[in-house]
Amino acid sequence: MIEKDFVKEGLKRTRIDEYLETKLERAGYGGMDIQVTPAGTIILVYAEKPGMVIGRGGKTVRSITKTLKNDFDLENPQVEVKEVEVAELNPRIMANKISSMLERGMHFRRVAYSIIRRIMGAGAQGVEVTISGKIRGSRSACAKFNEGYIKKCGEPSTKHVKEGFSTAQLKPGVLGVYVRIMPPEVVLPDYIEISEPTESDAVKAETTTEQAQETEIVEEVTGEDILDEISEETEAEEITEQDEDSSFIKEAVKKFEEDVVPKIKDGIDHLSEEEEKVYNMILEKDEVSFMDSESFSKLKDTVEKIHLRLHKSEE
Repeated sequence: MIEKDFVKEGLKRTRIDEYLETKLERAGYGGMDIQVTPAGTIILVYAEKPGMVIGRGGKTVRSITKTLKNDFDLENPQVEVKEVEVAELNPRIMANKISSMLERGMHFRRVAYSIIRRIMGAGAQGVEVTISGKIRGSRSACAKFNEGYIKKCGEPSTKHVKEGFSTAQLKPGVLGVYVRIMPPEVVLPDYIEISEPTESDAVKAETTTEQAQETEIVEEVTGEDILDEISEETEAEEITEQDEDSSFIKEAVKKFEEDVVPKIKDGIDHLSEEEEKVYNMILEKDEVSFMDSESFSKLKDTVEKIHLRLHKSEE
């Protein structure tokens, strides 16, 4: 059965891991990987002190290789050692350190906070330390310490969070030490990075804002506004024409006073009743000043006729 093969391989892997942890406890054992190749089985060992794994003249490595071949039935085992770059980010090494400190008689709370500071100082996003067992008295208890941000469930928890377990042998009993670390390089699915705007982005934003404002202004100009503008322009033109007519009439009145009126005044005794009204209207100015161009032309013709008649009568 395939299921039995999986279980069998899992048990073998666990037994190898326990053996290496016991054998390389002083070397700072941080875990192992097994790779099966056609040339043999490669066991990659992670350790804080790779020199102690190799041993003097390779003695320790040869001993481990022989044990793996004879006791665990591995075909042509090859042990490779890799140094752990940052031991504080390896939960297994940190759990073993906590166990060692507890066995030396240090208080569990002091030990936990000391290790947490070291882990966070190495750049971890979050850490959780759990110590369970007879830590305060005869009864079993559990103390949990955490700092930073760490995922508790879901795929990010199983994929990104590293876990390590160790035990401490004390007189009251065995203590279990469980360490979980979220490394600094982990990028969670809900992480959003907001980049700082560049100069080109700022120029684009200003241009977009100006275009939006212009669009709003164009949208606000409705049909009624256009009609209002047309009516305002028409009124302005009419006012301009009236101003031109008014200035023209004022100049004409002035000319009448200087040229025509004196001539009529000389023959005022010969004017008819209607002609005398015209003469008085010119002298008063007010009514003449408010005349339009057509009315003023008629008045002008009337005055010239009066002038011609008076001139003929003198002859």
